[in-house]
Amino acid sequence: MPQVITLGELLIDFVPNRKGVPLEEVPGFTRVPGGAPANVAVGVCRLGGTAGFIGKLGRDAFGRYLARILAEEGVDISCLVLTSQAKTGLAFISLTAEGERDFLFYRDPSADMLLDPEEINPGYLQGTRVLHHGSISLIHRTSRAATLRAVEAARDFGLWVSYDPNLRLPLWPSPEMAKEVIAGGLSTADLVKVNREEMEFITGSTRVETGAERILTQGPRMVVVTLGAGGSFCLTRRGGGHVPSWPVSAVDATGAGDAFTAGLLTALLEQGKELEELNELEVGQAVR
Repeated sequence: MPQVITLGELLIDFVPNRKGVPLEEVPGFTRVPGGAPANVAVGVCRLGGTAGFIGKLGRDAFGRYLARILAEEGVDISCLVLTSQAKTGLAFISLTAEGERDFLFYRDPSADMLLDPEEINPGYLQGTRVLHHGSISLIHRTSRAATLRAVEAARDFGLWVSYDPNLRLPLWPSPEMAKEVIAGGLSTADLVKVNREEMEFITGSTRVETGAERILTQGPRMVVVTLGAGGSFCLTRRGGGHVPSWPVSAVDATGAGDAFTAGLLTALLEQGKELEELNELEVGQAVR
């Protein structure tokens, strides 16, 4: 049984062959596997943990490629569904010289949006430790219902529910709907990882400490705000504080938050305690 099960989008990222130019001027792209929840599953496996993935792909060349990649990385794909109703999702990305991104998504609809509640097997979650999901699967009504069914089962079985708001406004019908639905996911989560932009969008606060406190009052037991070169701020019901980052030369920020989440979940599980049992030193070590 996997320690961590992730649910949501699995897609193809087309990353640019040249940085620092707008998307319309990129001369060529390289195909790479992507999708935040899938990235987390792969990250957990690469760190020595075990992970499974729940999602839906098109029964096409890209879908077969992604399923094969996940399996090769050690991710359990027994609950990965293939469909002929829609194609595998695509995202084209441009990068600034500093590694920041601009996205163009092809999802009208994509297969991941059609994950059905009836395709969720609650028994698959029994005996695992963590269910991780993001907000992208909450956009379309069908995948939202499937996500909520999985979350309900996870809470019934006593799993940690890990939630990444993962703000991608162009995918939402409106900013208002995005804020309402994304904020609604906080109440069923035990662990929330946000970046500064997402924290400000959800809470309306530009002050990290205040934003984290506002999220914590919605129900989670742990909130981590990632701050790029500024490290991160972690808050639990027992306290919290800033944790410095490792100095790096930024190349491409795509998937950085997912890698962080994989490391955090792995470190927390290695502690062998419930979230509320962890002291500030143990939490700080896991975040670092």
